[in-house]
Amino acid sequence: MPVDNLSVSRRGEPHQQVVKQAIHWLLRLRNNASNPRLRQQCDVWRAEHHEHEVAWQRVQSLQAELSSNLRAVPGAHVAFNTLENSVQGLGRRQALKLLSGAVLMGSAAWLGRDVTGWQQWTADFATATGERRGFQLPDGTRLELNTASAVDLDYTAHQRLIKLARGEIIVTCGGADEGSSFDRPLRVQSREGVYEGVAARFILRQEADCTRLSVTSGRVVIHSPLPANGLPTQVQAGQSYLIDHQRARLAPPLNMDVGAWVDGLIVTRNMRLGDFLQEVGRYRHGYLTCAADIADLRLSGVFRLENTDKLLTILPQTLPVQLRYRTRWWVTLERQA
Repeated sequence: MPVDNLSVSRRGEPHQQVVKQAIHWLLRLRNNASNPRLRQQCDVWRAEHHEHEVAWQRVQSLQAELSSNLRAVPGAHVAFNTLENSVQGLGRRQALKLLSGAVLMGSAAWLGRDVTGWQQWTADFATATGERRGFQLPDGTRLELNTASAVDLDYTAHQRLIKLARGEIIVTCGGADEGSSFDRPLRVQSREGVYEGVAARFILRQEADCTRLSVTSGRVVIHSPLPANGLPTQVQAGQSYLIDHQRARLAPPLNMDVGAWVDGLIVTRNMRLGDFLQEVGRYRHGYLTCAADIADLRLSGVFRLENTDKLLTILPQTLPVQLRYRTRWWVTLERQA
């Protein structure tokens, strides 16, 4: 797993302005597909710098996924027409906003995951779908990002604050031995709360309507929201909490190892197939689901994440299911015939 220094955040990721240029070229070519001179000009731009080619490939990849998978989703064709017709009259950002709005009317749940992928070019630390990365911060804190995650850092003379914008992270921080840094407690902020680690290793996962906190060692203090007695919640090693805007409450046990992803694994214990596929879906592009009549089938085991297609082929060997590929990015599991 790569280890990056704080001074080289997003190493190898194209700058946001370069991504905008790539989108500009893509839209022009879509509206002028029969113009060989324009294609040649785009090729020259791509060859000017490695960053240009990386941005081009990323934009092409997303466009291909949207095109192949969303055409069958109600409202998607409106989104593409809106995007194409916006090239001449609108800026790139406006066109993308219209694209998002049109698709939201018909396919918000599917597209939402991948549209947020653009955030990886604006955050201090970020990962793409299926990517996991580790960072060593200047104060010795270790930060691990799971798939499709984004984090901003706010270190000043008065505070050490890590802001979880989306996704899931593991934070390993020290205690009193940090010297002068200990005068500025390490805190992590999610959408629902602020968490202070004390010589701790803990996992934060931003869910749709709450944050899941799991402490594997040390102690973490939840500073908000405050419980009824007005005191911060103390979370000890081995405990997990769910935090929303009203309260922090003990979380029921999970049927998977919450931190196994850092080693590239999903470790399950009698897990529902439907829940398992939802978890695997976080690490791949596209749509992954199963028929309702097999969603409650149970499975246990250790599954490697580096190739989710290969992972899926294992399931028919242990469960009475079969894989149905509509496209590479549209996969359904059905009961074995």
